[in-house]
Formats: sequence, C-alpha cells, structure tokens
Amino acid sequence: MRSKTPKMLHDLCGWPVVRWPVEAAKAAGADAVVVVGGPDRALEVRLADGDELAVQEVARGTGDAVKAAAAHIGEGTVVILNGDVPLITPEVIADLAKAHAERGAAATMVTMVLDDPAQYGRVVRDEAGYVLKVVEAKADGDATPEELALKEVNTGVFAFDGALLTRALDAVKADNAQGEYYLPDVLPILREQGHTVQAHVVEDFTVTLGINDRVDLSVVREQAQRRIHRGHMLAGVTIVQPTSTDIDVTVAIGQDTTIEPFTTLRGDTTIGSGCVVGPHAHVLDSTFEDDVKAGPYIHLRGQAVVRKGAKLGTFVELKNSDIGEGSKVPHLSYLGDADVGPTTNIAAANVTANYDGKNKHRTTIGANVKTGVDNTFVAPVTIGDGAVIGAGSVIDEDVPADALAIARPRQTNKEGYARRKG
Repeated sequence: MRSKTPKMLHDLCGWPVVRWPVEAAKAAGADAVVVVGGPDRALEVRLADGDELAVQEVARGTGDAVKAAAAHIGEGTVVILNGDVPLITPEVIADLAKAHAERGAAATMVTMVLDDPAQYGRVVRDEAGYVLKVVEAKADGDATPEELALKEVNTGVFAFDGALLTRALDAVKADNAQGEYYLPDVLPILREQGHTVQAHVVEDFTVTLGINDRVDLSVVREQAQRRIHRGHMLAGVTIVQPTSTDIDVTVAIGQDTTIEPFTTLRGDTTIGSGCVVGPHAHVLDSTFEDDVKAGPYIHLRGQAVVRKGAKLGTFVELKNSDIGEGSKVPHLSYLGDADVGPTTNIAAANVTANYDGKNKHRTTIGANVKTGVDNTFVAPVTIGDGAVIGAGSVIDEDVPADALAIARPRQTNKEGYARRKG
C-alpha cells in the first residue's frame, strides 16, 4: 500500500478493510470472530466488543496465521476468511458452512473459474471431483505448466472441521519459493489421513476481490459503493445519480428520501424519511429528521442535527449545531456550536462567532426568531423567543424575548464627498 497505515485499516466506505469480512461473518451467524494480526496489535483498537485478536509474531504465510489462532479453534466448523478480501458476503459464508456440513468433508474451499487466473492458486481435482491440492502460482517454480493451465482457483475462503485442521497444521512444511506455510497445504495432508476435501464454486467474482495496493482498493471501493447504493434504493431511497454519490456503509437513510447528485454522506449520519439532500452536499456524522430539505452546497459536521421539516439552503455550513423543527437557514450562513429553536428564520449571511481564541462557546437562538441579513452572534449569547434582529447587527449581548435588537452604527451621508475627493 506504500502507507504508514496498515492495509487492513485503510478506509473502505466508512469501515476499515478488515471490518467488512468480520461483519459478514457475524451476519452469517458466526458464534465467535477471531482476527489474526501482527505483533504491533494495530488491529486490536478497531475490533468490536466480543471480537478477539490472535497475534502472529512473524508473518510466515496463511498457514502460520491460522496456527497463531489455534487456541481459539474448537471441534466444530471453522470458516477462514482473508482480511484483505472485504466483499465476501454473509450469503456466501452461510452457504459454504451449510455445504460443508451436508457433505461431511474435512475441508470445503470456495473456488472460482476465471478466464485469466493470474497468480491465484490453482485447484487440482481427482477423477471423482474431490480436491487433491492447491498449487500456488506466485513465483516461478511453484506450479507446473499443466497446473498453470487450470482455470479453477482458490479464493482463500475455507470451511474446516476445527479439530482436524489444528492437527493438520502441524504437518505443513514451508517447501515453496517463498519459504512460507500455506494454508491450502493442509488439504493433501487431510486426504492422506483418509478425509475428503470438497470445492464450493461461486460465480460472483466480486466477492473474492483482494486488496494489495491502492489500485485494488479503488476497484473494491467501486463495488462496495454499488452494494451500498443498491441496498438503499431497494429500501425506497432515490439516488438520482449513483455514479456521483458517495455513501458510507454506516449511513442510514429513510424511505422516500431523495439524494441529489454530487452528495457525500459519511460517518454516523442518519437521514429520515421524505428528505431531499443535495446536490453538492457534504454531510459527516450528522442527523436529518423527517421531511428536511437541505442543499445545494451544504456542509454539515460535528454531530449537527436538523429537526423535522427544517430547511437548509445554498452554501450553509453547520458544525455541532441543532436546528429546530420547521426552522429555516436559507443561504450563505455558518452556524457553529449553536442551538436554534423551532420555526425560526435565519437570514442570509449569518455567522456564529463561536471561538474566542482559547475556547468554543455556544449560541442559543430561541423559537420564532427572525434574524436579519448579515448578522454576527458573538458567543456565548442567547436570543429570546420571538426576537427580531436588525440587518447588519453584531450581537454580543443577550436579547430578551420579543425584543428588537439593532447593533450597528447609524448611517451618515457626506454630501458632495465623491466630487471633492475627485
């Protein structure tokens, strides 16, 4: 990846890469999830409660990685997934586990048939169709020309009988060009012990797309984004132009909401039903309740909340602010660390000056308030319910309810000034 960030922790539509297969395993019904990581324990901080980390002290191949987790493997079925193959689905995992149980095999591997197998390990079968072995194809000498001509490949996804797997791992040797212990090498060992190895073929190539560099990451991201869009659209959300819309996997969107083009929804963002968002909206870790109209060119961040029926117009930015039910912020305003009551109208070019150079302060604007164009609110300050603020005012003192506040110099006209100056 050529990065200070470990590959497994690169962002993929709102989750680190490694979380995708973890969540797929959970959705498929896994009783427990164990993630194998390096001695730096970098993955540990990104694991969810209940997930466990097994440490592989030295990176010596997939077989050694599984062996590092041997203490967590019981006698039932264990499914092995690659952390850098994030698009594996719960359906594929569940189907694999079911097929493994029904066939009574010691191991069942997920395979695919590819026109160009490239460096994927080749699956070698016997006359009866059982898997004999997997031959690696990463370096010269790993496979014969006949083996390289095979089209069926190993995807790196397996189901094993746990007890048989842990015993077979002890017999794996590193007699390959890389000097590594490969997990597929347990397959011929299991056969020599009198057990059968089955293949479970899948047709959707996207579920086995791996990530080795940032080019791969972009390809996987495109597929992941398509899945996210499809899920929302099938649930009743209109995404006008999916190819120009970015939505994280963590985003929740209600039915009959429309997402306009060039909109980005990130993080823990929730959008209610009947909303219109965008175009050119950027929303991070924020909430829209039902029937909100927001955009174009809006930017929300820092747990901003927009209540039911409120409206945000063009070029509005909110940061850690709460806009009340039915209120309007029509255009060209920045509200940071502000609480706005219901049915209030914030006029154009309003700004909350929330930072004094050391600390952030909040602005409180009550219900049914009408601000003027080009108002600045110097926090901390409170505007009472029903108050009216004159245009061009800088408000640095509290305004009582139902009062008119004007905070600007009186206009002075200098007759003939332009002629005298010329």
